Amino acid sequence: MASLSVKPGHRFNMPDWFTNSNQISINAEKQRNTSHSVRQEARALRNETSCQTKWDEHDNKTRLADRIDDVDKWNESLKRCLSDIDAEIDALTKMKEEAERVLEAKNLALDVAIECLTLRESRQAIDVVKDPVENELHKEVEVIEGIKKALQQKISQAFEHLCLLQEARQQLNLDQRNKAEALEIDRVCLSLNLNSPNISLKPNPTRVPPSSTTPQQWDQFSQYNKDRAEAEMKDSTRLREEIVATIAQTNVELEAQRNATEFAFRKRIRETEKAYDELKWQEKNTQEEIQEMEEDIRRLEDDLRAKMAPLKLAHTRLETRTYRPNMDLCRDKAQYGLTDEVQQLEGTIAAMKEKLAQSHDALDALYKNLARIQEDIGYKSNSLKLENQCLDSRKKLTVPAGRYAPETDTFNRTTNRILSPVKSRLLELA
Repeated sequence: MASLSVKPGHRFNMPDWFTNSNQISINAEKQRNTSHSVRQEARALRNETSCQTKWDEHDNKTRLADRIDDVDKWNESLKRCLSDIDAEIDALTKMKEEAERVLEAKNLALDVAIECLTLRESRQAIDVVKDPVENELHKEVEVIEGIKKALQQKISQAFEHLCLLQEARQQLNLDQRNKAEALEIDRVCLSLNLNSPNISLKPNPTRVPPSSTTPQQWDQFSQYNKDRAEAEMKDSTRLREEIVATIAQTNVELEAQRNATEFAFRKRIRETEKAYDELKWQEKNTQEEIQEMEEDIRRLEDDLRAKMAPLKLAHTRLETRTYRPNMDLCRDKAQYGLTDEVQQLEGTIAAMKEKLAQSHDALDALYKNLARIQEDIGYKSNSLKLENQCLDSRKKLTVPAGRYAPETDTFNRTTNRILSPVKSRLLELA
């Protein structure tokens, strides 16, 4: 008998079967709906994120471009400021060098004034006077010393301000180089795109570097550097104007003092020449008076010698008449006449001897006075030579060095020929 084969296990009922099929359909429909929603959301997200990414990239490119403009503006501004401060440094340096040249030139004026004072120390005897020329020369030395002090002060101020300008320039230059480097970096960032070969993921790109600054700090830093540089340039311009004014003022003061000193020199030379001419005139008149006095002394001596013969004659007559005999030894008119003649001659001779002595005394006084005049002429001649040497030396202050040549001494008056007979006479008197 054949047996029926039955599959072992649990058997479901038809309602379960229909329920299962229905459940599968429902779940499938639900999953498709869910999938459709997810797909729609994914599409919306893709579209949204794609737009957001594009706009973010576009906005950041715009921000980078704006930042590049800001940095480039500051970079150009700092470059202009650097150019201006370089020009100001160059101008102040040239002005400082000009002041140094002017200061060095004042050494010549000081040397000339001291040389004049030294030369005038060679004056002799009465000519060593504290005259207006000496006062003006001392004043000129004081003026030059004051000018040198003022110029040296301005040179020191210029040097110190050059240091400040260099410091401000270094800060500007560092800031400008940083701007240029940042500008290059931002331009590289702006040039990058999605197809650039050198883009990659970086570790922790959103970190904030510890030395980061805010835009306000960044702007204030550059503004401070620029303002400081402009302030230093303004002070430098003012200092340059002060140096120019100081140079002009000191030149005017020195020129005025030079004119005053040379006027005193010319006035003193005229006074000395007048005194020299007066002494020469006195010398000429004294020499003429000496010659006349010597001639009168010779005549007086001749007359004195001539009086001896009449005196001898009168003496002889009186002595001879004493030998008259007896009553003829009479005091007659002839006796009285001869006696009066002897007395008259002796009085005349005595008077002539006295006058001769007075004449010799007067002649000696004339020789001594002539010697004094000639000695003073020597002093005046020496003083005139020294004053002319001073004026010749002072030409270096107005004549260019290449064209200056010392003049020969055109005032070289010698008195040896005149002094020799006077010295001889004084030796004779001694």
